[in-house]
Amino acid sequence: MIGVGKVKQYGNVLDKPLNKGKTEVSLSAFAFLFSELVQYNQTQVDNIGELERRLEDAGYAVGARVLELLCHRDKGNRRETRLLGILSFVHSTVWKVLFGKVADSLEKGTEHEDEYMISEKELLVNKFISIPKDMGTFNCGAFVAGIVRGVLDGAGFPAVVTAHFVPMEGQQRPRTTILIKFAEEVLLREARLG
Repeated sequence: MIGVGKVKQYGNVLDKPLNKGKTEVSLSAFAFLFSELVQYNQTQVDNIGELERRLEDAGYAVGARVLELLCHRDKGNRRETRLLGILSFVHSTVWKVLFGKVADSLEKGTEHEDEYMISEKELLVNKFISIPKDMGTFNCGAFVAGIVRGVLDGAGFPAVVTAHFVPMEGQQRPRTTILIKFAEEVLLREARLG
């Protein structure tokens, strides 16, 4: 029985292939790490808007890397070129890799042609966070908004992405909506492609 049970050893982490490995991270480890990220950034800022911006910037870096990894791993280095394709990719593939499930909903804005919304009843980054009264409307979903913006920018779909709480009737906690407002150039390009 030659080769049965042998595991290939790599001398350096850079030598390991990028194919699918273990895809789960301990929820408690993530919650602790994210809590530390929020607390560290909270000591570095003077107001809530600045804290959300810093979390969004941290998420942006994650999103850019997630796009690269998923395009390499799942798509053979091909990227989406259509608006609905990239939205579906974020809503399903990216969300599933990051949160273990597809996002609750993806909707087109009714008032503006350039707006789309991804909604989540209980966004993981808000699940274990309690917000003091003095922090008002602080939303840790800014981190996820940054991830979405990083994916979209990297794929060539520049957009302004923000996180908002939306109260739900009969629910103790509001749902989180990630609002995506695409740049005009994206809509013009989409119109040309027909």
